[in-house]
Amino acid sequence: MNRTSCPYAADPSATDPQAADPQAVDPYVTDPYVIDPAGRDIHGEGALLRARGRATRVELPGGVVVWAVTDYELVKELLTDSRVSRDTHQHWPAWASGELGDSWSLAMWVSDRNMITAYGAEHTRLRKLVAKAFTYRRTAALRPRVEEIAAELLDRIAGSHGGEPVDFRAEFCHPLPTQVISELLGIPVEMRPDLIRLIHAILQTSASLEEAKATERELYELMGELLAAKRREPGDDLTSGLISVRDDGGSGLTERELIDTILLMFTAGHETTVNLLDHAVHALLTHPDQLELLRDGTAGWDDLVDETLRLEAPFANLPMRYAIEDIDLGDLVIPKGDAMMIAFGAAGRDPGPHGETADAFDVTRPTRREHVAFGHGVHHCVGAPLARLEATIALPAVFERFPGIRLAEPPERILPLESFISNGHRTLPVLLGPSPS
Repeated sequence: MNRTSCPYAADPSATDPQAADPQAVDPYVTDPYVIDPAGRDIHGEGALLRARGRATRVELPGGVVVWAVTDYELVKELLTDSRVSRDTHQHWPAWASGELGDSWSLAMWVSDRNMITAYGAEHTRLRKLVAKAFTYRRTAALRPRVEEIAAELLDRIAGSHGGEPVDFRAEFCHPLPTQVISELLGIPVEMRPDLIRLIHAILQTSASLEEAKATERELYELMGELLAAKRREPGDDLTSGLISVRDDGGSGLTERELIDTILLMFTAGHETTVNLLDHAVHALLTHPDQLELLRDGTAGWDDLVDETLRLEAPFANLPMRYAIEDIDLGDLVIPKGDAMMIAFGAAGRDPGPHGETADAFDVTRPTRREHVAFGHGVHHCVGAPLARLEATIALPAVFERFPGIRLAEPPERILPLESFISNGHRTLPVLLGPSPS
């Protein structure tokens, strides 16, 4: 089969002839576009996929063919469509038949059982167990602690590097949300390094089947140790609360749902915010005119957060959703049982809502809030207010503390993560510049 693949494509028509004339593309006969497992150019791929149609077939690692949905309005439509499910076990025939499972390196992305993979009443039941921990009131109460952690990290950075480059992702963007969510969940300090290492391994979508399975086994063993420790010595934290609900028997929460819910909250509770902070700092250091708009009050830090989320969705692509019946979209039909991957990164740069400058970073953009980076509808991320709180505290603190901060490497040498799901940089090397007087 003559599959198309162009992991470095800036101009989609240059590498996929059919993309030059989107009207000529028949989504049923066009060979699937082969997604680059290493995620070396997710925005180039996103542009190419948009040119192929609102939804187009793509091939994921392992030869698994699914629909990639890139159109902003269609993404919103499907995220609220009752004919679309995230329940792999009920609604993906390829999974139920045993065709995938242990033979697929991305199996863990679809096999988990938690509130975002549940459907209908099951989703409502699981979401209720978690949502109360992320109410507006409880999130706002975390402000002093987030401010304290941010200040401590900035103090540590200021006092330990002299004039040497700092990996700002590793030393600030990552530890801040990781510490916040770890404290909320009650993850013991000694378990955090292994948990973070394993989550990072899952996010590395170029991993082999053997590597992915080894990571999965080790991760569930570690989570078993966490639950055992919390059952011996419960604390005033969300994990202990969920264990109590599970062990009391009133919620119907299974042991697998308990573990997967904790994993979901830890992963989404830090990785999305890490990438948000990483990209926001990088964007401002490569667009000093936009930083000046924030400093002179023309734009607010919340505007920066939304424009960063729009331009650089923290999760660029997210598998998987399923058609529980044929979904007729007018220009195409997604057949019952077919899987869909939502391309949040491509949707954020859709020229439909954002015009010809959709690829540009502009904190004053009128449509900056028109994005789906945190999902949409019933699956909108319950932790979104916490991520926004962390970002609007951390980002102004960074540029106030280090007004001379600048990149230590040319932008083209700052490489993306090896993932087509998680959208961030491997490192963010900066020089801090002169300390404020």
